[in-house]
Amino acid sequence: MSASWGKLFFQLVLLLASCGHINTKTPSPTSPSLDPISPLPSDIRRVVLKGESHTEKVELLNPVDLALECIWSGNENKSPNITGYWRKDGEEMQSIRVTVQLENDKYTLRQVFKIVSKENLGSYSCSFGDEAKVDFLLAGPQIGEVRDKPIVSYVGDSVVVKCKMDEKKPKPVSWNWYRANGTDKEQIFYAAEPQKYEIKNHEWATKLVVHKLTEGDSGFYYCEGVYAVSTTMGHVELKVITFLEPLKPFIAIIVEVIVLVAAILIYEKSQSKKNSAGGNETNADQTNTPTPGDNNGPEESSSTRQRKA
Repeated sequence: MSASWGKLFFQLVLLLASCGHINTKTPSPTSPSLDPISPLPSDIRRVVLKGESHTEKVELLNPVDLALECIWSGNENKSPNITGYWRKDGEEMQSIRVTVQLENDKYTLRQVFKIVSKENLGSYSCSFGDEAKVDFLLAGPQIGEVRDKPIVSYVGDSVVVKCKMDEKKPKPVSWNWYRANGTDKEQIFYAAEPQKYEIKNHEWATKLVVHKLTEGDSGFYYCEGVYAVSTTMGHVELKVITFLEPLKPFIAIIVEVIVLVAAILIYEKSQSKKNSAGGNETNADQTNTPTPGDNNGPEESSSTRQRKA
């Protein structure tokens, strides 16, 4: 009995010793380290409206907290206050309709917009009731070179389509190419069709090479310069023709000349036939008409017979 108690006592001692090495303190939860969010740079665009409307273009490349400010001197009947509100792409923005007080003989409407992606670009309009407004067009820089006439190439050849930014503008981060597909645009991935397309980018410029042209390659091609929050797009029209295409005007002229010559020959031939037919009728009339000698012959013979009698 004592042996069993000793064994139990020894097990209890071992259990207590093992528990002494267990850390009973609950560790505090460690929150993941978060990178500090740097505030966006600020910019302001101010327009002093003298008439009833004005359009201001704003070129944006990077994320920004953009303050748009409209100052209007009002009309002849200046009210002590007027309702001001903002529109985005023609639709009124919610919770931005305010009462604008007349201060220093002017109305001032100001709002800060956070521009962090190209979805935030577009048309922002500040309106003073239904009497005056200012349109701010937020977009990326425009393509420097614009080609009005199409590029003409031949079936089976290769063609180079170019787009170039003004070197006074910042360089695009990247370039993309699209092809018109009905009412939509289809992006060109040259890696998927290396035998057909080739794209060469060089800072402010980009080139699209189209190989083995067919008439189906005709259409509009769009180049897109990509910036941090905006894009800029230009377009070029490509017209693919066959080698017979330039000869069509000359062929048409030759056909017209042949038709005209044939008509002249037919007319002259018909006239010669009429003339020859008229000559034959005249000769026949002359043959059938009796001569004066022939007419007098019978009379003379009858008178001679009378004398003999």
